[in-house]
Amino acid sequence: MTRIQELTDEQFQEHALSILERELGLDGLIRFLRLYRPGTGDYTADRHKWLAGITVGDIAREIGSACQDNTAASVISPEQAKVL
Repeated sequence: MTRIQELTDEQFQEHALSILERELGLDGLIRFLRLYRPGTGDYTADRHKWLAGITVGDIAREIGSACQDNTAASVISPEQAKVL
């Protein structure tokens, strides 16, 4: 069998779909394909907006604070966290 890392994207997709068909049957594969929806938008551009003005130092301080408090404090707003 060919190692996964050596497959082209097209070969990998064909291999993955054959596994799904084998495990789920043709009806299951069709259902999966019908339900699967890729995301929309530009995550990279959105992330730059969400993290605008936040420095590595800010993140390090939050991590240190969370470790000391044993809490999961966030450096982003609750509105931004909803999108993540």
